[in-house]
Amino acid sequence: MKTILLLSATILLLFLSVKVISQEVANKNTTIRQAEATVMCSPDLYELTSRWVSEYNTLNPEKRIKVVSTPFNSTNFSASENLSFVSNKSRTAIGNEKNWKMVVGRDVIVPIVNTANPYLKEILQKGVNEHQFAQLFTNADKQNWGALLANNQNSSVHIYILKDEAIMAAVAKFIHADQLPINGIVLGTKEEVVSAIQNDPLAIGFCNIADIIVPGDQNLTENVRLLPIDKNGNGTIDYMEDIYKDANTFLRGVWIGKYPKTLYSNIYAVSTVVPVNEMELAFLSWVLADGQQFMNSAGFCALAGSESQSQIENLNTSLMVMAPGKETSQTGTILVILAVLIIVGLVTGFVIRKYRKPGNIVEELAVQTRGFDENAVVLPQGLYFNNAHTWAFMEKDGNISIGIDDFLQHITGPITKVEMKDPGEKIKKGDLLFSIIQSGKQLNLYSPVTGTIKKQNDALITNSSYINSSPYSEGWVYMIEPSNWFKEIQFMDMSEKYKRWIDNEFLRVKDFFAATLKPESLEYSHMVFQDGGLLKDGVLTDFGPEVWDDFQTNFLDTYK
Repeated sequence: MKTILLLSATILLLFLSVKVISQEVANKNTTIRQAEATVMCSPDLYELTSRWVSEYNTLNPEKRIKVVSTPFNSTNFSASENLSFVSNKSRTAIGNEKNWKMVVGRDVIVPIVNTANPYLKEILQKGVNEHQFAQLFTNADKQNWGALLANNQNSSVHIYILKDEAIMAAVAKFIHADQLPINGIVLGTKEEVVSAIQNDPLAIGFCNIADIIVPGDQNLTENVRLLPIDKNGNGTIDYMEDIYKDANTFLRGVWIGKYPKTLYSNIYAVSTVVPVNEMELAFLSWVLADGQQFMNSAGFCALAGSESQSQIENLNTSLMVMAPGKETSQTGTILVILAVLIIVGLVTGFVIRKYRKPGNIVEELAVQTRGFDENAVVLPQGLYFNNAHTWAFMEKDGNISIGIDDFLQHITGPITKVEMKDPGEKIKKGDLLFSIIQSGKQLNLYSPVTGTIKKQNDALITNSSYINSSPYSEGWVYMIEPSNWFKEIQFMDMSEKYKRWIDNEFLRVKDFFAATLKPESLEYSHMVFQDGGLLKDGVLTDFGPEVWDDFQTNFLDTYK
């Protein structure tokens, strides 16, 4: 055994020596390469990409990036490792499943109305579905508000659309027409269309959302309101469709799939390989943050803040893994230490295998594969819990500490950020109190009490993991001075009663994943359940923001 270990260590150290020398040469070449970079783009993104590069080069004069415009369907996108920015028109780039892709912006077409529209309240409640829009465009007898809203109003609808082939084609696809009928429709520039809507209370217009967002503050331009689309066609704007109150809410709704796909297209960063060049990664990270401010002026819209943050966090992993060592001696030392650790590991493994009882292996495997069930939830005595998965506890000074229950942190998995209100703010029972976020995906938590926020847990700003590791102590969120404590605790339960409710909540969660998500394969179901039908710890981690939103609706909003 000793001979084998020594031989293995010798071979490993020889390999590492060669690796260190080759790494030194590679590092010198990399330093030169990372001082310059070339990014490609499709023709429709040349203005935007050039603006990004110009601003970035100004901020980072020691590094130089240049831009090359490439035809939409050029094979260069599929043959080069250079970072590229492309739109949906670049089928060769985004259609290649082997390519790495990341969304960095969008082109979103929206229907708009005047804020003084006499039927605005009804419009916001009912919305308009694609069938009603189709009738509006194709049937002159239906170009009135009565037909559109199914009421007895005979006022004519005045239709304005941007004179842009892409927008007209997208609207035609939305109403399932080969081409957009133009009878009764006024075509114009973006300035003309927006101005017409601002001055005509009975008008409907179609334009790019970038045309109606005020630069810098993400508010909509004066006298203009987004017209809600009744996506499921049931005659009302349901909670899941209610994304039209402001630009940020709308853009997040587009991101998570609540807006018709025919009315928007993505802007992608594309490469044949996952980017590892330090300069490219730094530039792309800047594009997803500060570079978003230049989207509107180029005719596109920025990502919602939560989506942008999610994309940046995805890049951070690559940045941490990619950076080469600066000192060859340091690298060699680290690698030698790793070799020693490997040898120690081999010896330790041999000893463990020789002397450990077989039963211990079974016990360890049982722990590793154990899922999340009712018995795993911690519910301390003395706390009050409400059915929106928050807890409350009266401290000696009369203030109330607030946090989330252990059940919810098991469901979400690692929390990466907590958005909190400021001390001094007054809140009512059922008000939005704070949000827990995991890589851009979030859940909103509602206050179980009425009162004034006296203090927030500042430790969560830099270490949100306390929510997971210690939800009832270090992971508290607020201290609140209550206004109506003794009345409001009547609507909360203590641990034993709450435990019975949590048992039922497990059944609901299992039904949620089994019925709502409808897994179609064994591999998919393993994302949710461990062996024996136990929920996987951190089950929501594997799913996108649309599933988080559904969970919000079914398990948190119901009890606010």
